[in-house]
Amino acid sequence: MSDIIKLLPDHVANQIAAGEVIQRPASVVKELLENAIDAGSTDITLVIKEGGKTFIQVIDNGKGMSPSDARMCWERHATSKIAAAEDIYNVKTMGFRGEALASIASVAQVEMKTKREEDSVGTLILIEASEVKKQESFAGNTGTSFTIKNLFYNIPARRNFLKSNPVETRHIMDEFLRVALANPEIALSMYNNDADVYLLPKGDLQKRIQDIFGYKSPEQILPANEETSIINVHGFIGKPENAKKTRGEQYFFVNKRFIKDAYLNHAVTSCYENLMPKDQYPFYVLHIDIDPAQIDVNVHPTKTEIKFEDERSVYQIVRAVAKKAIGQHYHTPTYEPASEDTFLNLTRPDAPLTFASTPERRGSDPYTKNTFTKPAEKQDWQELFNVINKKGDVVGKQFAPQRNEELRQATLTPEVVTRQVMQVHQSLIISQIKSGILLIDQQAAHERVLYEKYLIALENNPVASQQKLFPKTILLQPADEQLLLEMMQEIRALGFDINEFGKHTFAVNGVPAELNHYNEQDLIIQLIEGYKNQSSTALNKKEKVARTLAKRAATKTGTSLNQEEMNMLIDELFACKEPNYAPDGKVCLTTLSLQQLFEILGKK
Repeated sequence: MSDIIKLLPDHVANQIAAGEVIQRPASVVKELLENAIDAGSTDITLVIKEGGKTFIQVIDNGKGMSPSDARMCWERHATSKIAAAEDIYNVKTMGFRGEALASIASVAQVEMKTKREEDSVGTLILIEASEVKKQESFAGNTGTSFTIKNLFYNIPARRNFLKSNPVETRHIMDEFLRVALANPEIALSMYNNDADVYLLPKGDLQKRIQDIFGYKSPEQILPANEETSIINVHGFIGKPENAKKTRGEQYFFVNKRFIKDAYLNHAVTSCYENLMPKDQYPFYVLHIDIDPAQIDVNVHPTKTEIKFEDERSVYQIVRAVAKKAIGQHYHTPTYEPASEDTFLNLTRPDAPLTFASTPERRGSDPYTKNTFTKPAEKQDWQELFNVINKKGDVVGKQFAPQRNEELRQATLTPEVVTRQVMQVHQSLIISQIKSGILLIDQQAAHERVLYEKYLIALENNPVASQQKLFPKTILLQPADEQLLLEMMQEIRALGFDINEFGKHTFAVNGVPAELNHYNEQDLIIQLIEGYKNQSSTALNKKEKVARTLAKRAATKTGTSLNQEEMNMLIDELFACKEPNYAPDGKVCLTTLSLQQLFEILGKK
């Protein structure tokens, strides 16, 4: 029998290695930006087109390479960063493995131009699928330019797994911002489809944070600095009132390398206890400087995870620094939870609202007569409740199987006792049924009603848009702009008439009729924030958008409802396909039997 084990060709081995190092266009951007930093650049430009799928270019003014180095850098495990295994534990550069360029060259068409200051001409190299097609001299400026075209052109399966252009662009922007925040002393520019996205001059960290996140005043962020014998910490953390619903604005850097570390994240967020709601996340950009010998950065292909030799001490120092920064501005920190507010302030307090929109603030009477679309054929709730408990409940099985089983086993009879209902603490609706009482969470119920309505609109029945007399323009941060483009098709189906109107600017020509009284800027920003907060991978984009709008537009706890409004809400709830649970799995309704009530009261 002949031998069957063979050595793989270099280009095949490189493609296999690229599966770990180069996962999407953002991976290419990360590696090229880090190479530019290691080359001592003070000015770096990133240019992308079509989400980086067809074109990525990184231009720097670094020290450049000699002709022989320009050829050698494409070989696997060729690097100038380390020479021996022990050097890994003292590495101070971003890259060191010598895998990135070889991996990129194996899955794309690459052009590199590089020139050293002492050379009269530079070197141009063209590579396709790990094969050098051309090498020649050229006249140009000192530095290096990498142009990557048609990523994964020779691996169709990998290319098909890439997301839409806005999604891939957003991932690229994430990598760009990490590099920008790690290196405020370097000028960085980013262009997307020939339009400038970021133009960041060199400066200090505070100025870089203001340029990226738009904090108008230095008082919105708190300095957090401390030097110890173990580590040095410097950076900024946000005030509690600037916290957001998503974790997007949280950055840790160790020796200028971006890392993800849940343990250190807890060190910071635990300092905000009793200062903000639990479902919000503080802003922070913190740099940790530490002896490279005290950490191991070679534990993950993307180098975003590291190991500390004394992790506990690092945690305690970071926590102390954050606590000190907050304590200097909040001497008596307290937080008194208030009832949930409405989605947005209305520009007209007397504006009528329907159950397809958001009610006004507590104590108001936001609904007008006949705002609900009643079911064509009304059944009593007792019978409807009995029917839904006989149906299969996918949401119930997924989120709360025990409670779902209790609802299934409820013994109800078709006769409803009364249509008179009552509201408790502007939160719960109570109705008498023959077996006991029915309890409904008004906010969860309304979220379910709106969610199913929006899903229908997204599938095959778009909502009409009410046109504005004068279009309103809104200005977004670049990252939020990409998210809006990503969800544009879905929100248009829900009745939003929005078009691009210049750099980071959109014109709102119309909105759903029930949302016509809201501030357009706040409305769009809250939709984007809610969409970012829908992190479940099990949901498709339509479900995420429907969930987001339903959660923001639903009547909130703390809103008074009259008899007709409560009856209409119950009718709409029992007309839903899955009335037992809100889209996020919260219980919409439950029952208490007379026997349970008697047991609570000690009555036999």
